Amino acid sequence: MPKIAVLQMSSGISPEANFATIAQGARDAKSGGAEVIFTPEMALLLDRNRKRGAKVMGTRTYVGYHDRFCELAETIGIDIALGSMPVPLTGEKLANRSFYFRANGADPAYYDKIHMFDVELSTGETWRESAAYSPGQKILVDPDTPLGSLGFTICYDLRFPALFDRLKREPCDAIAVPAAFTRPTGAAHWHILLRARAIEASAFVIAAAQVGEHEDGRATYGHSLVVDPWGEVLLDMGGEGAGLGFCEIDLSRIDEVRAQVPSLANARKIPE
Repeated sequence: MPKIAVLQMSSGISPEANFATIAQGARDAKSGGAEVIFTPEMALLLDRNRKRGAKVMGTRTYVGYHDRFCELAETIGIDIALGSMPVPLTGEKLANRSFYFRANGADPAYYDKIHMFDVELSTGETWRESAAYSPGQKILVDPDTPLGSLGFTICYDLRFPALFDRLKREPCDAIAVPAAFTRPTGAAHWHILLRARAIEASAFVIAAAQVGEHEDGRATYGHSLVVDPWGEVLLDMGGEGAGLGFCEIDLSRIDEVRAQVPSLANARKIPE
């Protein structure tokens, strides 16, 4: 029965400080018996000031974090599911990119967030993710993890069931949903949506989240969750602060749930 660790973070504008937090979390996770550690969206750099962030991402040091994460995973001996980090693309835009770094030193898998968060909230907050980021063009399911087949999503992807429908048909044993949910949307929908996606996919959902007040002025909801295929919450890290949580994943639960509710086997094409 694999054991995972979930790192709830309050990431800031210093990649080096955030990397140090992740590195310590990985060491503590390994000491606690975890085979994989999951981090939130924008774990390495969380900065809504795009000019300031662009200066940081333009440095040789920032480019080197990819190799440093590869080395960290291999040295400690733990897989690192980096929820995401901003990655410069050709041209002016970025990718919001998840990585799966492997303890065995193999090349990491990566996924670019598909759905862009463009919204004006009733609180007055305005977000235009598409102004800086290009959407991803493909799904990712990694079949070679301690959890079996792991599907990848990022934050706002959670609101698009068609993506999760594609992932469940692979099928996935677990789906990662790293996030930096705002407090209003988190309080309204975070738990409901994550439990629904786990039930729909008959898979584990692992959602490492950002939490608290951040250096760039935003506030995030927290409540990193692990949900089983029946929709039961196995881990909820609350909304008070950063920390490291552990959860054992009973993969036999997947077959039990799929036998009780065989939605994958019973699914039919919907008439036009």
